[in-house]
Amino acid sequence: MRTPESNYISGRELARRGPLVIKPEHARHYAQLSQIGIGLDGLAMDSALIGPAIGGAGTPAQFLQVWLPGLVKQITQVRMIDELCGVLTAGAWEDEEVIQGTMEATGKAALYGDTTNIPLANYKSGYVRRTVVRFEQGFVVTTLEALRAAKANINAEAEKRSAATESLDISRNRVGFYGYNAPETRTYGYLNDPVLPAYISLPTNGGSPASAAWADKNYLQLTADIRRMVADLVVSGGGHINNKTLMTLSIPLGHGEYLGVTSDFGNSVQEWITKTYPGMRIVEVPELAGANGGANGAYLMADAVQDSSTDDGRVVAQVVPSRFQVIGVEKRAKGQVEDFSNATAGVTFKRPWAVRRYTGL
Repeated sequence: MRTPESNYISGRELARRGPLVIKPEHARHYAQLSQIGIGLDGLAMDSALIGPAIGGAGTPAQFLQVWLPGLVKQITQVRMIDELCGVLTAGAWEDEEVIQGTMEATGKAALYGDTTNIPLANYKSGYVRRTVVRFEQGFVVTTLEALRAAKANINAEAEKRSAATESLDISRNRVGFYGYNAPETRTYGYLNDPVLPAYISLPTNGGSPASAAWADKNYLQLTADIRRMVADLVVSGGGHINNKTLMTLSIPLGHGEYLGVTSDFGNSVQEWITKTYPGMRIVEVPELAGANGGANGAYLMADAVQDSSTDDGRVVAQVVPSRFQVIGVEKRAKGQVEDFSNATAGVTFKRPWAVRRYTGL
């Protein structure tokens, strides 16, 4: 009986025998070649070897791409509450209320008499209370996500932290304009503080149909509207405000373009404002569009008033105990979680008599 070793042929022996010659008439014996290590199953007997499929599409598209530098971010609506009201940092994130004390002197002088009763002066104190509301925003970045984002030149952690910060600012801006409506909560905004005066309708342009919109008014009508606003503010200020007082006119977004309307002499409404009311700044605010039940609104207010009060004299204050607070950072086996918060008490008009509101423009 032949042993397995009897099938073994050394390399030296193969070299002595020379090249293997297979003739066509031996085709019926091809299957037996596998016994000596030659496999021909499925091999076409021509001059080409079988390899990967070769297409005719030309150069792959990825080699023809040009990547422009940087990333274009989607924008959100401009946030104007800080420019309008500033930011007063007071208190702490954990506080429940922000309180502004008020004082009113009372008394009426009477004619002097040796035997008459002495008229007594007094005062009334009060407290304006505003509730602090807190918002929260966090993010998580996993290991695989961060590594893959880095391949695209994106810092996932930094981008998500930036998004969290912006989200908190958006919530604070919204409370700054509209307040926060919840039971037992006294948090108001620029548009709905209950102490604000009622809206005043601006005069129409006298056309047919009549319109109070600035888009339908000429130079003289636009300057007349602004002159009336300032006059109303001076009167309501009881002599503490004049046309040189620093003041802010807030108008709907886009209405600043109407200040470019010119007179017959070529000067614009904006140039007239700069010369006539040098202390007036103009701020365009998206939230004033349709603010009064669908009608556009405008505010004219003094920035600060020097009276006998012992506060900072500002007309309006946005109280923000904490603009950005780190709640915690948690390191996980496969990533990291971060959480942030802010706290705001909304907007308080401390001197509502130094504010006038208008509608219809």
